[in-house]
Amino acid sequence: MAESIISIRNLVKTYTLGGETVTALHRVSLEIEHGEFLAIIGPSGSGKSTLMNMIGCLDKAESGEYMLEQQNVGKMNDNQLAAIRNQKIGFIFQNFNLLSKLTALENVELPLIYQGVGTNERRKRAQECLQKVGLEERAAHLPTQLSGGQQQRVAIARALVCNPAILLADEPTGALDSKTSSEIMNVMKGLNELGHTIVLITHDLDVAKQAKRIVQIRDGKLFEYGGDSIEAASLY
Repeated sequence: MAESIISIRNLVKTYTLGGETVTALHRVSLEIEHGEFLAIIGPSGSGKSTLMNMIGCLDKAESGEYMLEQQNVGKMNDNQLAAIRNQKIGFIFQNFNLLSKLTALENVELPLIYQGVGTNERRKRAQECLQKVGLEERAAHLPTQLSGGQQQRVAIARALVCNPAILLADEPTGALDSKTSSEIMNVMKGLNELGHTIVLITHDLDVAKQAKRIVQIRDGKLFEYGGDSIEAASLY
């Protein structure tokens, strides 16, 4: 069996809303191996955003254990968590989050600037990542000169540029039409075939089915489905 890149054991997270305690994650356990393409699916309020925040080191659980590449995330301070987010996790968002005054290439370079990487090395790596997503010819274009699908490809390239341990994609096709969504999912599958570990958060069953493995989160609890056993009726 391959070594887990992520090992989550019995994570619990609660929130207080209007004087009531809501359990967002209820003893969630999950193993993700190197090179996996995992989809986490669930409706609004199911706990999937909370779980994404845990995996992305944006929030901490009250109890349980989260190991990322054999490092115990739960015991890290804020500076250590920031370093993990910058070096080990490539974030891909629904709304791209590109800086409008920077070119595609400059947007991709940005995480490397925070790491103090020199100009020549930075540019070389950014160009390589744009090439991986099939957008090298648009390197000098501003976001406003790119289609939604092209902007998301730039965002994916930016997520790749630090060579992270995992790509964490939060509804990456949510702002795109069905044709463009399909193109973006093909890019993601191509990256997975190159060996990248991808965790995809979505509410869309058709998108989730393109991953190699699906887990569902419902009322803060995790369920796993094998092969073709997952159907729309079983999700909601």
